[in-house]
Amino acid sequence: MTTPDDGRDGSTGVRVLWLTPDKPADISVGRQRIAEHLRDSGIDVTLRGTTPRTLLTTLRERDTYDIVVGTTRSGAMAGVTLKLLGTPLVVDHIDPIRQFADTHSAALASAVRAAENVAFTLADHTLYVYEEERERVERYARATTETDLGVAYDRFADPDPESRERARERLATAGIDTDDRVAIYVGGLEPIYHIEALLTAMDRLDDWTLVVLGAGSLAEHVERAAAERENVVFPGTVDHDAVPGYLHAADIGVSLVDDPHTLKVLEYAAAGLGVVQARGRSEERFGEHVTFCEPTPAAIARAVRRAGDGGASEAFRAFVREFDYERVAATYAAVLDDIAIYD
Repeated sequence: MTTPDDGRDGSTGVRVLWLTPDKPADISVGRQRIAEHLRDSGIDVTLRGTTPRTLLTTLRERDTYDIVVGTTRSGAMAGVTLKLLGTPLVVDHIDPIRQFADTHSAALASAVRAAENVAFTLADHTLYVYEEERERVERYARATTETDLGVAYDRFADPDPESRERARERLATAGIDTDDRVAIYVGGLEPIYHIEALLTAMDRLDDWTLVVLGAGSLAEHVERAAAERENVVFPGTVDHDAVPGYLHAADIGVSLVDDPHTLKVLEYAAAGLGVVQARGRSEERFGEHVTFCEPTPAAIARAVRRAGDGGASEAFRAFVREFDYERVAATYAAVLDDIAIYD
């Protein structure tokens, strides 16, 4: 293990390999943002998507790193391999097993749950996001810390003027005027996000335009809807750095997954948008700050109109600011520093 120096050169001397799920950079940015702040604090972080090929590379390079961080699910499981070979492991548990069980067979979900439990047991420390996972994590893990998903608050609250202008120009090309009422959806285009219900809701919202930014299995369906409906625009996937500009061209943001830890809700609020969210687990967390609805076309349309009456309140924006990535990264830095010192 590298011994941390006194920090006079801005470096702790700790070398970290962070194994993440193998997702497109524009779809999954949270770990990138945390890594940026960790580097600023002097921790040397290498992010690597987890695939069989990258796992082989990691095994060849295992002596290069002092600590491995593994994000559930694939990253944590790959991290176990390095732990068994002697590298300290931190599990970054960001997704509840419930989400996996909702979209996979019971047998596979049971196997993944068992594999996660092994990772918790072997890890030197486990960070977790969801309260519903606390009991399971604490049952198996030797040390735990509750954390949260983060938001680049300032980036969304006050985006670069050029980013705003580029977004407005692209939307103008698609026929959207600055006076139009605009709802925006940013994220995965999968059935669990009720994309089809959202598109159908636009039949009831003739005076609104829906902008969809994302990628996924329903991309062709969204593309067809954009071709058939004048009030649906589909630019496709854009660089995540460009998203704040698009949000500032909108009036409300839509999130139709039953999840209290959805990053897009934090980003919408930071940008000052009203938020429409699927009714369910998020109600206790966000309360009166968000307009909740059932994920059906009629209910979505009504919620869009209600949310359009005003943007995010200052109280909601202050709440969201507490989840700025800098604060979230500080939790990770403390865990990594402790392992570096005591391992």
